Amino acid sequence: MISRFPKTLSSFLCAGLLAGTVLTPHLATARPPEPARIASTAGNVTRATLPNGLRVVVVQNRLAPVVTTELNYLVGSANAPDGFPGTAHALEHMMFRGSKGLDKDQLAALAARLGGSYNADTTEDVTQYFYTAPAEDLGLLLHIEALRMNGLTLSEADWDKERGAIEQEVSRDLSSPVYRYISQLRSILYKGTPYEHDALGTRPSFDKTDAALLRSFYGKWYAPNNAILVIVGDVDPQATLDKVKQAFGTIPSRALPERAPVNPAPPPAQALSFPTDLPIGIATIAYPMPGLTSKEFATADILSDVLGSQRGALYQLVPAGKALFAGFEFSPIKRAGMGIAVAAFPKGGNSAKALSDMKDILADIRVHGVPAELVEAAKTKEVAQLGFSANSISGLAESWSTALAFQNLSAPDDIAAAYRAVTPDDVNHLAARILDPSRAITAILTPEESGKPQSGKGFGGAESFASAPDKPVALPDWASEALAKLDLPPPVALPSVQTLPNGLTLIVHPSNVSQTIQVAGEIRNNPDLQVPKGKEGLAGVTEDLFSYGTTKHDRLAFHKALDDVPAWESAGTGFSLSIPAAKFDDGMALLAENELHPAFPEQAFQVVKMQAAQAQAGELQSPGYLFGRAIKTAISPKDDPTLRQATPQTIAALSLADVHAYFSTVWRPDMTTIVITGDITPEKARATVEKTFGDWKASGPKPDVDLPARPDSRTSRAHVPDKSNVQDTVALAESLSLTAANPDRYVLMVGDEILGGGFSSRLYRDLRVKTGYVYSVSSGFTVGRTRGGYSVSYGADPGKVSLAREAALRDIRAIQNVPVTDDELTIAKSGLLRGLPLERASLDSIAGTYLRLIRLGLPLNTPDIAAQAFYKATAADVQAAFRKWVRPDDLAEIVKGPVPEQ
Repeated sequence: MISRFPKTLSSFLCAGLLAGTVLTPHLATARPPEPARIASTAGNVTRATLPNGLRVVVVQNRLAPVVTTELNYLVGSANAPDGFPGTAHALEHMMFRGSKGLDKDQLAALAARLGGSYNADTTEDVTQYFYTAPAEDLGLLLHIEALRMNGLTLSEADWDKERGAIEQEVSRDLSSPVYRYISQLRSILYKGTPYEHDALGTRPSFDKTDAALLRSFYGKWYAPNNAILVIVGDVDPQATLDKVKQAFGTIPSRALPERAPVNPAPPPAQALSFPTDLPIGIATIAYPMPGLTSKEFATADILSDVLGSQRGALYQLVPAGKALFAGFEFSPIKRAGMGIAVAAFPKGGNSAKALSDMKDILADIRVHGVPAELVEAAKTKEVAQLGFSANSISGLAESWSTALAFQNLSAPDDIAAAYRAVTPDDVNHLAARILDPSRAITAILTPEESGKPQSGKGFGGAESFASAPDKPVALPDWASEALAKLDLPPPVALPSVQTLPNGLTLIVHPSNVSQTIQVAGEIRNNPDLQVPKGKEGLAGVTEDLFSYGTTKHDRLAFHKALDDVPAWESAGTGFSLSIPAAKFDDGMALLAENELHPAFPEQAFQVVKMQAAQAQAGELQSPGYLFGRAIKTAISPKDDPTLRQATPQTIAALSLADVHAYFSTVWRPDMTTIVITGDITPEKARATVEKTFGDWKASGPKPDVDLPARPDSRTSRAHVPDKSNVQDTVALAESLSLTAANPDRYVLMVGDEILGGGFSSRLYRDLRVKTGYVYSVSSGFTVGRTRGGYSVSYGADPGKVSLAREAALRDIRAIQNVPVTDDELTIAKSGLLRGLPLERASLDSIAGTYLRLIRLGLPLNTPDIAAQAFYKATAADVQAAFRKWVRPDDLAEIVKGPVPEQ
């Protein structure tokens, strides 16, 4: 399952911060359904509370024919029994192991046929189950959740199998130095409270956990009167409430246990240190802060925005050349929180200086406060940002769930008044109290050497394998009737596509779900082909310089102009803008100013070049980089352009003239696509784009940015040591000559859906469900205009790497040697066809799809072409395509982590 962390530490501290997982229900005596009590219907929001206490919120959103259900149980790791911190997580996993009326195989098959995305997470106070699927299938989603609320089977045998998978998840997270840092930080800041341990759990506690313990926990907490159901999408509110009542109305309420209080005492100052596998070092200073339900939450959020602002004092360490990155992150949970100041330094750099610089800045802020204009800018942006939530169906469901289940609010917008009420004095008083050095937890995360990668020959001879297909899974009548017919989705309504006189392509997709506009742009480019030899690293340095202002505004003035609009903007070969619709012209003017007239100041260039060279020195030795490079090396010829790599020396030798030359060559309107989505017409979009980007001209012929074709790769082995990992990360990979234009890729997608497409796939079944070899496994094809690839990825303990590999190879060979079953084919085709509308369930995904199709040189009606191909695919087609394209004997194995046990 997955986990959520309300606000990430930074782009450097990103992996596995909290763990997520599943729970188990009691059987209940049925009773006649009673009418739902309608609390209110306002605008597109309808609320109700069933007689059994289930709170329901239905938000109508017409963005796409899609619906998201998010069922929030108000229970999490804070409610776990003493000594068993992962109980809620374990139970979350078991919610996917079957219930009365829907066993685990049926649930997996049903989920695959629905074609949606479903998952769950466990936090300290809330466990969530979310599902996004075609709106027509809402009744099925509700039926699934009602069965799991009221009749989880939870057998000891199932827990014995799931224990192996969840322990693999523990190993994965323990392999992250960031996770270990956050865990220790939590144990200090929340000592003596239920928050002292996160939701992941521990291997020793899982070894002691049994089904009886999970069943007891489930019986105490999984009840309709301890749940909030949020439904968002293209639905009829009253009909939806009727379906909710039918599904959940007979489930009885229960008496709930008392909840333990959470009142952490501020800890004394402490200093921590951790070795990491990161390419850079990180210095942090952490402080206790208010939680999501605190009256001071809005003030704390504004304070964190000010401290993390690119106009703020902490970030000033970056342009001053004193840090590779600097900022502040606020990570609140329901009843407590933490704030962390972060400064990154190069490998081998002065960590004490980075820490000292941050301490001086925070000490000054504690005494003198923050600029009032940054407080006002943060308030304006927080309020404006609320308007963007409707641009994603699943994102809107998450916003409502956060407001109701985590913040105890009645709606996401309720926080707006609290933001508006925050004053600079409020922020300064909170800063004076929180930024107390006697309560600060400092930490240094230092890169360490893990050793050089080791390579070897491949696996040798082919293995012969064929297996009889599994018996079809018979769905319950209520599910099979709803999914009996395999239908093509309705044709996609094409956007407005226009080409400006300067060659720029403009795509406009109007949508009135919010009064906002989003812009996404891309310049087709390829640094591997366009950067001159000997100047590797030039593309990255050029991209980094866009944040240093324009020829009209310096860095601080430009970011102030964005804050004043307010707008969220980024520039480079990929660029973006998010803005209230009323300020579209202002935002586009700033975007064009940054994109077409960057300042590229000499002083900033020298700082960025120095920082890039320092960072690259560590990058070249980091296990993550070496793992990625080992994969590229295994599937590419030795002189392939993708194997070019920057070094500190090539970066240090760059000149500002190189930057200007690269910019003038790569930034061209005739290689650029701009996609505009939201509350706008094509006519208005074109008028504004012509005004802001119309004078942009290209000179000379278009550059060739397509990689050359490459030969088929051959089997090999490589091991990348990583001392930080207790679990291995494994990739089985090979190159293919398959391109985006080849229609075989659609049949291969059908086969891959059967092989590795989700919880009902063969790989998931054989490597996780049956054996517990891995926590997660996936497979997939990548295609470009000129080349492609195929890979299988998984994480496993060292002793299970080879077992998982052999099981994966058996499954690949089986799909080549034995036709897939009719049932598997139907499930895969149904899932792919029903999944196509989900690609349009957010404005971001709509824009991303258009840009991806342009990048691949495909028509914008490709989803309709894919639908026809999926619909017509046969078992013989799948077998023939896998025989033609996939070469299991040529798969290279690349492992990062401990040495695998063979």
